[in-house]
Amino acid sequence: MRQLGIDVRKDWDLYLALLPGIAFLLLFKYTPMYGIIIAFKDFNIFDGMAASPWVGMKHFDKLISSASFLQVFQNTLLISLYKIVFLFPLPIVIAILLNELKNMAFKRSIQTVVYLPHFLSWVIVSGLFIDLLSTNGGIVNKMIVAMGGEPIRFFLDSQIFRSVLIGTAGWKETGWNTIIYLAALASIDPGLYEAAKIDGANKWKQIVHITLPGLIPIILLMFILRLGYVLEAGTEQILVMYNPSVYNVADVIGTYVYRIGLGEQDYSFSTAVGVFESVVAFILILTGNGLARKFFGRGIW
Repeated sequence: MRQLGIDVRKDWDLYLALLPGIAFLLLFKYTPMYGIIIAFKDFNIFDGMAASPWVGMKHFDKLISSASFLQVFQNTLLISLYKIVFLFPLPIVIAILLNELKNMAFKRSIQTVVYLPHFLSWVIVSGLFIDLLSTNGGIVNKMIVAMGGEPIRFFLDSQIFRSVLIGTAGWKETGWNTIIYLAALASIDPGLYEAAKIDGANKWKQIVHITLPGLIPIILLMFILRLGYVLEAGTEQILVMYNPSVYNVADVIGTYVYRIGLGEQDYSFSTAVGVFESVVAFILILTGNGLARKFFGRGIW
């Protein structure tokens, strides 16, 4: 404690600048955690949390035995798995390709084009793709019909809708992650590439033996953090894009909580679902970090 007091007096201005961040965490992240007790009560909005009766694990038992939740859980895992498999490597590839460009003006132009969609809300992105993929005048279906095909109901066909989710998520977020990897590439010592050229290594060998190893720390960091969002699966995106026709393939935990909690006003059950999601995310991050430390010798902590 004495050393802490010395440190505070020495760098009091830095600790003062830290206070707003700490206050934000306490107010918006830790204080709401008190509401977790709703998951263990039969919460009545008129009685309040204190007067609502305790029911123990009742809502968690209902959650595990619910057939609809099992379908929702499966959808969540599948959509997250598809996003990891198809979208996680994409910004790495784009960052490496951009890093090899010598024309800086062209490089910055491409960076801007792939980065801009990140600033659009999912409401705007949803409206944009609904117009593009519509069976009633959408440019994509016009092209399909012009080539002799039949119009495709992208937002109503349960066999296609997940592909629409993956494609739109990739279009919107790939540029943001690309910037992160480009920043990591900038920290790699250029002397390593010069030495590799002297030894006769071509571009491919330089990428395999210098670029990718240099990216391993940030790739592990991003992957471990991504594991924490496996059960999130893009709730905001799905809420503005899906409809009852594709509930069987697109209803995920986040949308399920939204429909049950607000639609049916079953706050205790929806809170139990949220607690379940948080616990699984925490376990996944711990597991991912442990495996990263075991096989790569590094992790988030």
